[in-house]
Parts: sequence; structure tokens; C-alpha cells
Amino acid sequence: MSTEVPELDASDTRILEELQRDARTSMAELGRTLHLSQPAVTERVRKLEIAGFIKGYRAVVDVQRLGYGIRALVRAGRVEYARMLQLIEQTPEVVNAFNVTGDDHWVLEIAVIDVEHLDAVVTKFGLLTDTSTAIVLNMPREHASVLPARRENIKPVIRKVTGR
Repeated sequence: MSTEVPELDASDTRILEELQRDARTSMAELGRTLHLSQPAVTERVRKLEIAGFIKGYRAVVDVQRLGYGIRALVRAGRVEYARMLQLIEQTPEVVNAFNVTGDDHWVLEIAVIDVEHLDAVVTKFGLLTDTSTAIVLNMPREHASVLPARRENIKPVIRKVTGR
């Protein structure tokens, strides 16, 4: 099964790049940036939305300014899927939840006020399964743009010189 993304041309890719950079960009400004008319760029954006390439638009907020002094990653072990989903839904501190492969079955990103709040949230999940927590010190890359996957963008693996 190929991961190549069909039917996206350079203009579609630029639209995705620009909207990920600033989703509040007007269609007129986006058209000027891409050297397309406003109606043409509006139609392209609409088609990208209908095709599911654009899933939505949202504001990115600063959780520290909202009073959450700690972000953490909570790794959780095996637990009944429905029970974990229910607890995630009941826990507003969970910013992102990933069901993953490997020794951990879940990785949760949480935002909490302080260590006491962290302990309370981690304890809720610890009642279901084993957990391990890492506090995020900083995030040098967050919300990076994602562009269409292309096999030609993958750099070859560096091979060892063996003398043969």
C-alpha cells in the first residue's frame, strides 16, 4: 500500500503550507501569495476540505498563559480500550492521547497547574494500569507543518564502507 498522496499539485501544497502557518490568512491574501485569483484559491481550499486534507481550523493557545505550569507525557500500559477512552474523555487535562504499539499502550500529553495537580491526574490513570511520567522541559518544535508525503523526499541511508 502506497503512502503517496495523489492529485495535489504545487499550488495545493502551498495552500496547505500557508494555512498551517496561519489559518487566519484571508483567501485574498492567500491568492496574492500563490499568484492565483481569490475565487480560484477559495475553490481549491474548498476541494481540500471536502477531500479531507484539511480537517479543521483552530486557535493554538499558550497553556502556560492559561495557568498550566507543567506539561507532561504519561505512558500507560495495557488496559481495556473502552475504559481508557472513557477516562481520557473525563480528564480535561489530557491535551493529546495516542494509542501506540510497544511496551506502552498509551501515551498521553497532559497540562497541569503544578506537581500536586500532576500527581492527582497521574493517580487517576495509575488506578487503571502502570504509568510512567516525564515532565516536558521545553518544546523546540511544536505544530510543525506537514506537507504531502513523497518518496523522493526520503534521503538514502548512509551505508558503511566495508572494503568489499
